[in-house]
Amino acid sequence: MVNSLQAQLLKSGLVNEKKLKQAQREKKKAAKQAPGSLQDTAAAIEKARADKAERDRQLNQQKREEAERKEREAQAKQLIDQHKLERTGGDVAYQFVSKKKIKRIYVNQEQFDQLSRGKLGIVRVSGQYELIPLDLVAKLAERVPHWPVVVAKVEEVSEDDPYADFKVPDDLMW
Repeated sequence: MVNSLQAQLLKSGLVNEKKLKQAQREKKKAAKQAPGSLQDTAAAIEKARADKAERDRQLNQQKREEAERKEREAQAKQLIDQHKLERTGGDVAYQFVSKKKIKRIYVNQEQFDQLSRGKLGIVRVSGQYELIPLDLVAKLAERVPHWPVVVAKVEEVSEDDPYADFKVPDDLMW
């Protein structure tokens, strides 16, 4: 049974089978050619394409930024490997602050003096701290600003400071 009303009309003889099939065909044609539904589906398809294109553009931008970041980090690691100072055989402990914690590395006396005066920097690469020259610190800050580089702060002494002769050293050993 297709439709109970249609079946009843067919049985009562008010419509014949030919007219019934023609009415069904016209109904299907009208449903297919409805102007509102055609525009709605076309608009929905166009909106879906635009959304997908925007998502793809954002994803490509994220991938490009990630690749650039990795390239800058690789350049920074290469610079550090080329310019790092050897600190084997260091017997003097130099303490510094990294991520709100006090860290300690062992260096020789000359490196200790340079670190205290702010002429060397300390950077963490692959879980190890490395000594780098001060000119490399600016290059690293340019390439990888999120990597912490520790450089001792040297305070300038004014000429009319009454305690200029009694400066407390930063590298005081207890």
